[in-house]
Amino acid sequence: MKAQQERIILGIDPGTTVMGYGIIKSLGKHTEVLTLGVLKLDKYADYALKLKKIFDRTVGLIDEYKPDELAIEAPFFGKNVQSMLKLGRAQGVAIAAAMSRELVVVEYAPKKIKQAITGNGNASKEQVAAMLQQQLNFEFDNQYFDATDGLAAAFCHLVQNKLVQTEKNKIQKLLPTKKKKTSTWEVFVSNNPEKIKK
Repeated sequence: MKAQQERIILGIDPGTTVMGYGIIKSLGKHTEVLTLGVLKLDKYADYALKLKKIFDRTVGLIDEYKPDELAIEAPFFGKNVQSMLKLGRAQGVAIAAAMSRELVVVEYAPKKIKQAITGNGNASKEQVAAMLQQQLNFEFDNQYFDATDGLAAAFCHLVQNKLVQTEKNKIQKLLPTKKKKTSTWEVFVSNNPEKIKK
């Protein structure tokens, strides 16, 4: 019987004012929250310093909790180009930090994350947080919705992977089993029994 594999997933909701993060550990059917929190960046005026703080915090989380993968929320397409650019930089720095530690990185659109957690791609932050609390059984402080957004990215990744694995298993069962290849000699003997001396 195959041993159950432990997976640790870091989820990040990138931002240059607040970066939310959450880490989950999954083993079989059991999933627990290892940590969640926020990195507040509004006190730093220098934009380059904010990016450095994002990089350092991401690397720090990876070194402390040893996740296998990073699930990160992709920037949504808004009308404010400057905001999009800043968000893209924050996301890029977090991805670079993960890649510097050789983590697998997967991006999810905000709607995809909400859909995976609540079944509704337009769910509010409050609905996402409430559903995560229910599914992962952890205490949550209402002022940290960016933290639950990071946690939601990690949990979305776990759910998506389980769905993919389930689909793979279903497809595997439907595929015909491969027949053992017969050699050309076996085929010849089968087709020409009179040529074989007994």
